[in-house]
Amino acid sequence: MPKLSRRTDLPRPPSAPPQGEIFSDAPRSFAPANEGSGARRIGVVDVGSNSVRMVVFEGHCRVPEALFNEKAMCGLGAHLHRTGALDPEGAARALAALRRFAALAPGLGVGALCGIATAAIREAADGSAFRDRVERETGIRLAVASGAEEARLAAQGVLFGNPSADGLAADLGGASLEFARIRRGEALNGATMPLGPLRLNGPSASEADEGEAMDRHLREVAASCGLDGASLYLVGGSWRALARVRMIRTGHPVEVIHEFRMSRDEAETFCRQVAGETPKALAALPGVSRLRAEFLPFSARLLLKIMHWIGPGDVRFSGFGLREGLCFEHLPVHIRRQDPLIAACREQEKRRARAPGLGGELDRWVRAILPPRSPEEDRLTCAAALLSDVNWRTNPDFRAEGCWETVTRVQITDIGHEGRVWLGAALVALHKSRDRKRFEDSPQIALLNPDELERAGKLGLALRLGVALAGAAPGILGRSRIFRDGNCLILELGPEIRAFAGEEVEKRLARLARAMTLDRELRIRA
Repeated sequence: MPKLSRRTDLPRPPSAPPQGEIFSDAPRSFAPANEGSGARRIGVVDVGSNSVRMVVFEGHCRVPEALFNEKAMCGLGAHLHRTGALDPEGAARALAALRRFAALAPGLGVGALCGIATAAIREAADGSAFRDRVERETGIRLAVASGAEEARLAAQGVLFGNPSADGLAADLGGASLEFARIRRGEALNGATMPLGPLRLNGPSASEADEGEAMDRHLREVAASCGLDGASLYLVGGSWRALARVRMIRTGHPVEVIHEFRMSRDEAETFCRQVAGETPKALAALPGVSRLRAEFLPFSARLLLKIMHWIGPGDVRFSGFGLREGLCFEHLPVHIRRQDPLIAACREQEKRRARAPGLGGELDRWVRAILPPRSPEEDRLTCAAALLSDVNWRTNPDFRAEGCWETVTRVQITDIGHEGRVWLGAALVALHKSRDRKRFEDSPQIALLNPDELERAGKLGLALRLGVALAGAAPGILGRSRIFRDGNCLILELGPEIRAFAGEEVEKRLARLARAMTLDRELRIRA
């Protein structure tokens, strides 16, 4: 299982200026004066060289979920390298998409809409005119990011998801490639290079010229940002499409692209294969769009060059990028300091559990008999306790599937794929034995070794006992105690909660004791 940061040892983010609201110091577009919780929603419009996207983040928390996420593949920078101007058809499509986003924002409860434009508008001769037209016709005000700022924000997106990241972020857009070094929770040394597929992958381009251009620019990066074994974090849709191909072909058991990783050797072998394939063959794979497939061989060749010059130890894919980096940039420092995994699980408990607050009590209660053996198990124990009651509304016959959905579909991060499976195994163990057996036969289990699977299962059974004893209500577990005395597992209840003992509690105590190969005893204090 990959190492996870301690909750108390997160890198300290650089200070942000005091502010009354998110994006208060950024160019602000129209802001509907909606009342209630919707007024806290944050809209980010990203106008790139290839796509135009709007994401609406749901609130003022450490890992805000995207309640709306839509993109249009416009190709604004499709001919920028030849004409020096925006593509007219792409500009028309981008304006149509932006008009739609502006119309949707009030109904989505967007309290502030922040727009950012990158390489195409930054470099095109008519970029400023297009930006002004966008504001005039839609009300969306676009801040044009410099190349260094675009690189830094993409790296901030990596930190949004993985605050202990250390290495180099590489954000591949349509017209450019941005790099930023990440060290001790801060993005450093941002730089941009004209290595996007819309510049180098045209019909008349040769692989020899393409390779020469890559070598010329990447040599400069290697001089200042060589990794010498640290991680390379890949940001952007083209890289994610490359990860999707790898996951499909290897039968990777977790479908989440975020935090998927490959060793350098694995990445090199895979990229050589994809570099020699046709876009048509790649587009035939499930989940790979035709538009993304067109650039996949180029992306593979580029990644090979980056690895050659930069020397990473491994390659990691980030599901977050510039948009999340912009959001993270403007979060108050006290929120940025939160552990993203634990903060997201607390938020899930707050919204979905029968009685929020039980998770913290369970976390403290189970540690008496299952003290975490490592920093990563410490965080996963806390996360499992917080999520122990979030699937109670699911039909009992499908709660195991609901647990797996929780750890694969809900926005949690800084956990890794092995950590997701560990957490899923613990939550499934909360439910019926047939559910546990079905999960233990699933391909996801291959990511855990037998000892990890056993530890997760014991934790799930301990949480199951705690939920049953408390009736999923806070305030009960603190008047009980569970502990080991030699070869016996003892559950001790205070006299004021003696009525909470019963057949179901004894049955679950027996199941946990068997898993721990211990005898059991239920005591009532005098």
